[in-house]
Amino acid sequence: MKTSIIHSLTENFESHAQKTSDDVDFWMARDLQHLLGYKEWRNFNLVINKAKTACEVSEQLINDHFVDVNKMVTLGSGSEREIEDIMLTRFACYLVAQNGDSRKETIAFAQRYFAVQTRKAELIEQKILEHERVQAREKLKATEKELSQVIFEQTGGNQNFALIRSKGDTALFGKTTQQMKDRWGIKNKPLADFMPTILLKAKDFATEITIFNAKGNHMKTEGQISREHSTNNKSVRNTLISRGIKPENLAPEEDISKIDRRLKSDEKKSLKNPKKLK
Repeated sequence: MKTSIIHSLTENFESHAQKTSDDVDFWMARDLQHLLGYKEWRNFNLVINKAKTACEVSEQLINDHFVDVNKMVTLGSGSEREIEDIMLTRFACYLVAQNGDSRKETIAFAQRYFAVQTRKAELIEQKILEHERVQAREKLKATEKELSQVIFEQTGGNQNFALIRSKGDTALFGKTTQQMKDRWGIKNKPLADFMPTILLKAKDFATEITIFNAKGNHMKTEGQISREHSTNNKSVRNTLISRGIKPENLAPEEDISKIDRRLKSDEKKSLKNPKKLK
């Protein structure tokens, strides 16, 4: 997510934040509906109901975080009409965001925004970038698992999957997996756990192509699939280099498992004792 978008969304979400007389932050559900990109109230209300269920599962009282209110709105004709609305604590907003579609940019932002107590866009951006890297790593794991299954189904065995994956690394980096581990100072951990997000996505893309072509071309030997995988990783490498990115020259990033634990710990800490509206 671009820095400019994160700053813009932070300002937008902040502009709709309100406080109770006890200094508790809250957002109105009708405002949050539009902030998260929901056009219809009835559809957004379904998400709110899921969030209420999650609130109960978290052993929090729904009425402490979701307070029904009514308010008057002016119609286009100039007349007024009373509509229902809901006061939502930060905790409630977080649960609503968690039950939304994280593929949508505003919802992905909201999931991090409401999970942290800070209101500094820079720190929110850091959390979003870390979250995106964790997601990219999980996606690569799932894709490689699928490739392993394809190899097993089409060749009758996948004992050489690690070798095929290693050949992909060599094609992507121009160096073997072990050479890259030595270069990055990695011991007893997967190389991918230290890859920057762009390399995780590049490697995932190459693997997706391998799966597609292995299935579509009915490849029956590990040799065929291995050559396919190497070719795809080399093509991705050439694309990166053409854009000024040389994979083997990028610096390693923090162990992904540490980031994952920290993100989960931060969320537990910030949501462990959520402030109540009443």
